Amino acid sequence: MNFVKSDTFKKYFIPGIIFQSVVIAGGYGTGREIVEFFLSFGTVGGLIAMLAISGVIWGVVCAATFEFARVFNAYDYRTFFKKLLGKAWWLYEICYVVLLLIVLAVIASSAGSILNEMFGINYYIGVVAMMIGVGILVLKGTDAIEKFLSYWTFLLYTVYVVFLVMLFSKFGGDITGGIANGTMESGWALGGFKYAFYNLGIIPAVLFSVKHVETRKEAIGAGLMAGLIGITPAVLLFVAMAGFYPDILTAAVPTIYILNALGSPILMIVFQVTLFGTLIETGTGFIYAVTERITSVYDEKEKKMEGWIIPGVTVGLLSLGVFIAQFGLIGLIAQGYGTITWGFLVFYVIPIVTIGIYKIIKASRENLNTEVVE
Repeated sequence: MNFVKSDTFKKYFIPGIIFQSVVIAGGYGTGREIVEFFLSFGTVGGLIAMLAISGVIWGVVCAATFEFARVFNAYDYRTFFKKLLGKAWWLYEICYVVLLLIVLAVIASSAGSILNEMFGINYYIGVVAMMIGVGILVLKGTDAIEKFLSYWTFLLYTVYVVFLVMLFSKFGGDITGGIANGTMESGWALGGFKYAFYNLGIIPAVLFSVKHVETRKEAIGAGLMAGLIGITPAVLLFVAMAGFYPDILTAAVPTIYILNALGSPILMIVFQVTLFGTLIETGTGFIYAVTERITSVYDEKEKKMEGWIIPGVTVGLLSLGVFIAQFGLIGLIAQGYGTITWGFLVFYVIPIVTIGIYKIIKASRENLNTEVVE
């Protein structure tokens, strides 16, 4: 896979792969969110909402975000929001930190449960394995993160395609019939918007992957590609679920429901192992965004950062996530997630497509005038 190292791949695909990797563990692992936000509005309504609303919104916001980061050389969320919101930049960070705590708690719990349920391994061994995986990647930095997430994404897509092929071979008629004869229930558009906004807050966490981008064309192309890469696994999973509609609507864990219907123990194991890797991906993306934010402060002040800070922050955040999961605080924090989602909309999405685009245009005009004078 030498193309992973190519400039074109790094510019147009890496940002989308990182974005998809951060979204996937919470969004597509169990399939529950796909049911809640899309399939519950019918197979046709859900598919249109997914492709025409969520995917498009992700692509547009990513494109504006990547171009803003390129123009203002803002590749961590602190620098980015200081350029976008000025002194109010910290409002985004509050929302991000709360989201970070929820996500780390969820992936810690999921990591322990996956290995315990599949192989009978002690719950805490799974948690520690996830922590070690995240810690190693964060400490190794951008290059290692980009490579691991790229290779694991290829594995993920391969597993999803095999998953879908096996389903069509056994339930092809049910799947095509479920979509062809599907319905469009009221509220499908709102579901698409909610899911898009639900995940938009993590886009600034992947800014470190945009450093390869050099032109506006590349930034916009990478952003639109990110929307496509991010939504594709959801589409594949949605198509698989269509064959079991409407019974799957009440399934606690839709992916397990489908895997049990397939009756393939090998695919069940491979799917769960792949999911475990996505937990590492998600945790890595969220925490690396924080370490990059800390690094930016030291760079701005031209001070040398002590060697223990990044490892200490990484271990501290992971431990806090495990603590929250262990003591049942996930629900307490998650109750405010709806408010956090609105926070991301107010402090990030609306500003980037209004103030952000205005500042991009203004900066471009100033650069053009400077070039003319020279």
